[in-house]
Amino acid sequence: MKQIVFLYLLAHSVLAQNVAKTDSGALNGARYKILFPPNWKGKLVMYAHGYEFMGAKPLQSQNPDFAKRMAPFLERGFAVAASDYAYQGFALPQGVDDTEALRKHFVTKYGKPDTTFMVGHSMGGGVTLATLENFGGNYNGGLPLCPLSSRPYLQCRKEFDMYATFNGLFPGIATSLADIFDLKKPYQAQDSRKMVLRAGEIRKAILAQDSVLAVAFARRFDLKLDDLPFSLFFNENVLRDLAQKANGNPFDNTNTLYSGFPDNMLLNHKAERLTATADPNTIFSKYDRTGNINKPTVAMHTIYDQLIPPTYGIVNFENMVHQQGKDRFFTAKYTNGQGHCAFTPQQTAKAFDELRLWVKTGVKAKAGFIN
Repeated sequence: MKQIVFLYLLAHSVLAQNVAKTDSGALNGARYKILFPPNWKGKLVMYAHGYEFMGAKPLQSQNPDFAKRMAPFLERGFAVAASDYAYQGFALPQGVDDTEALRKHFVTKYGKPDTTFMVGHSMGGGVTLATLENFGGNYNGGLPLCPLSSRPYLQCRKEFDMYATFNGLFPGIATSLADIFDLKKPYQAQDSRKMVLRAGEIRKAILAQDSVLAVAFARRFDLKLDDLPFSLFFNENVLRDLAQKANGNPFDNTNTLYSGFPDNMLLNHKAERLTATADPNTIFSKYDRTGNINKPTVAMHTIYDQLIPPTYGIVNFENMVHQQGKDRFFTAKYTNGQGHCAFTPQQTAKAFDELRLWVKTGVKAKAGFIN
């Protein structure tokens, strides 16, 4: 017991050394938190958080671990300002607007920083890229981490297609798309605390039906078999959230020809098919991805990610950057991480240091592995 108390006090002592002052409040219905390190000298990181289930608590900046996760920036003398966004779930456009509102508030209250970087994880990585594409003049550079960097429609369509094909091959295990997008049924996000139990149930049912096909199906979506149940659990919440925000189904797979499965003909006969009932532009058009960046950007991704595979996290955006002729502003880094945003604090710090050095010297950071 004494050892536990000692470790608790030590952890809080470390955080106390990193944070000298905290400012919190709300702007336009979005709560925020600003952390200042000791001897702050006018440097700022605007931070954007990832996807949160509707109704999830605590909000990201209110989490006791928030300051600890921001340590790589605080330790380097940067204040960190983070918005919780006005609403949860798919909030990429709202995240951009609320982050920009908070940045303006920071400048008004504390003065214009001499250096400002945009940083975010997962959907917050998408917020980071959209901010650089639309408000890049306010920043010296950006660090999108495990980012939703494809066009948001394509990333979410991947989740839709996973359900459509899974329900065709493994009927009766997961919720049907017809039920997910049925607005007559009241929306209620699954309790994330029950995720492990539900994922276990899904895994048992899949293996009982066809373990060989299950492995092939997971591989088709760049997943390890053990991560397939978790992905289905997560994706159902995302799709239910999108149904409410779009007021219907923004996807249509009646013309989709699926491939990459053991028996493509069988799969296409069995896949669940739905027509769109809502305009996808309702939720996906604002701050859609363009690749038009004009500030140094270091994107970091794990070599394996069960929610945003590297193709959706790096490759698609790299192609957009290249099409815009902006390769000089983009560098991709990868780590040996085995999971979504599974970076060590040291890896985050190294990537941030390389971005800062790029901005300071004008010499582009090299792409490649970060140990």
